[in-house]
Amino acid sequence: MGEHPSPGPAVAACAEAERIEELEPEAEERLPAAPEDHWKVLFEKCDPGSTGYISTGKFRSLLESHSSKLDPHKKEVLLALADSHADGQICYQDFVNLMSNKRSNSFRQAILQGNRRLSSKALLEEKGLSLSQRLIRHVAYETLPREIDRKWYYDSYTCCPPPWFMITVTLLEVALFLYNGVLLDQFVLQVTHPRYLKNSLVYHPQLRAQAWRYVTYIFMHAGVEHLGLNVVLQLLVGVPLEMVHGATRIGLVYVAGVVAGSLAVSVADMTAPVVGSSGGVYALVSAHLANIVMNWSGMKCQFKLLRMAVALICMSMEFGRAVWLRFHPSAYPPCPHPSFVAHLGGVAVGITLGVVVLRNYEQRLQDQSLWWIFVTMYTIFVLFAVFWNIFAYTLLDLKLPPPP
Repeated sequence: MGEHPSPGPAVAACAEAERIEELEPEAEERLPAAPEDHWKVLFEKCDPGSTGYISTGKFRSLLESHSSKLDPHKKEVLLALADSHADGQICYQDFVNLMSNKRSNSFRQAILQGNRRLSSKALLEEKGLSLSQRLIRHVAYETLPREIDRKWYYDSYTCCPPPWFMITVTLLEVALFLYNGVLLDQFVLQVTHPRYLKNSLVYHPQLRAQAWRYVTYIFMHAGVEHLGLNVVLQLLVGVPLEMVHGATRIGLVYVAGVVAGSLAVSVADMTAPVVGSSGGVYALVSAHLANIVMNWSGMKCQFKLLRMAVALICMSMEFGRAVWLRFHPSAYPPCPHPSFVAHLGGVAVGITLGVVVLRNYEQRLQDQSLWWIFVTMYTIFVLFAVFWNIFAYTLLDLKLPPPP
């Protein structure tokens, strides 16, 4: 926005002081609980010329007058933001974005500038922390590569809401596996039971028109060995990621991996069924490992090289088990055992959509060009797979196994 000409410094200072005295009582009365719109109203009152800026003096006065309603950490960041503007003006949108916790570049700038006033001591040097505080600090160092992001997350995390998505999905998977195990009277290599594919949650190529099967197959597992590794990875990787990035973002990556997994099987391994949550799990783990590699110097998690090696070994063993099972003589010929291609679909989602999500903590995804590139690629793949499922099976005259 253009800058308006201003009167002499002395006159401007007097006028500013008079406006502060006139506006503060009314602002104090009208400060509401809902942050964004009302903070914006206050700034507009302080900017009658609609320049888009207010003086840093007025900005500090607003902060001081409403300090009891501000989080102390936010107040420190905002005061530092005011001090960093040498031109004596500040855009109120930075303040509104910060107070409303919007994921935006303005938020990032405010935090980075505010770091000049924050304690330089790293979180690892903090003493006398409670068990919950140490857990939050541990999660911050496990998932975030920048110290300023770790400090902000540590100070602002409230565990409300808790990481409900990954926990709920995991509990459902375990409960349905146990239920199915009781019905079949088999828990190890459950997938080899002749009646296994009769479950309405399994994706089967003859029943691909039943759209729910492209997602619900995650609640069926080949056996306790399959379920065990997926549950461990979901809890050790998925829960901390959800605590930092939220259920919406992590749920999006997980479900995108699940859908990509089943669609990839329907395109690349057309005669095979699909079971297990490996598509979603591999999407999250691949995104996390890729984020660590891309931010290697910034990631401060302990024994990261050893832990990455262990994670890759576990994923490789699980993938090898899936490949072996796929080509093992089937318990229900002519239908083969479940496919391993869903793992690859999950990895593809993790190193594209997943990485963009994990690299943009507290920033809007819609502002990232890479996000839209990968969303477009994913949408094209989904549309291609849908048309493939509609037309390719008939055009190729493929002989599918009979329905279970």
